[in-house]
Amino acid sequence: MLPGSSRPPAAPVLELRGIRFGWPGAGPALKGCDLLIPRPGLWMLVGRNGSGKSSLLRLIAGLVQPEAGSIDHRARCALVFQNPDHQLLLPSCGSELLLAIDPGLKQQEREHRLQSALAQVGLAGLAERPIHTLSGGQKQRLAIAASLASDSELLLLDEPTALLDPESQREVLALIRALTQRPDQPLTALWITHRLEELQQCDGAALMRDGQVGPWRTGAELIASLTSP
Repeated sequence: MLPGSSRPPAAPVLELRGIRFGWPGAGPALKGCDLLIPRPGLWMLVGRNGSGKSSLLRLIAGLVQPEAGSIDHRARCALVFQNPDHQLLLPSCGSELLLAIDPGLKQQEREHRLQSALAQVGLAGLAERPIHTLSGGQKQRLAIAASLASDSELLLLDEPTALLDPESQREVLALIRALTQRPDQPLTALWITHRLEELQQCDGAALMRDGQVGPWRTGAELIASLTSP
């Protein structure tokens, strides 16, 4: 129980225990990996190429299955790729979001979710806009809107700012930060990055190395440990 409380602590948003995984023809990508995200917020992972970061996200998303260990999460999750062109499939913003919305809902509710998702990412009024006319930053925000429209509460972001210009990088990071802090149903975001300056915005940062995740630290603490002589 939490100190001073008669209620048990809330269950973690995400918990991985003893995850082992390897790609065919390659060595093990994850080696007894443990990870716990205790609450909504913006959580960031950094690590060298080959440390297992992208494999970890794909396992959480259910795209591949672990060879051993367990994955528990109490929130619907969605994966946001580095390149939004790899996941935006339909010609217009509205049709893309409708693809993500439960088809069993009434038409009025589907339209409400579509418009709400666009508004939350700063794309209000662009439902009819052809996707190919959007900037890179707008495409990435549309991919995030699709996650919101699907009612996901756990966003898995694989270097979402890597291909963006500096202004769009700041916009996407600020958007995710705001979504994790909204009073009503704050999101949980697990964000992979190589940009150390982005760690200043997170609730917790961890170093991934050799298929394992280190302890959560503040962004400033992790930056200091990675940049000290």
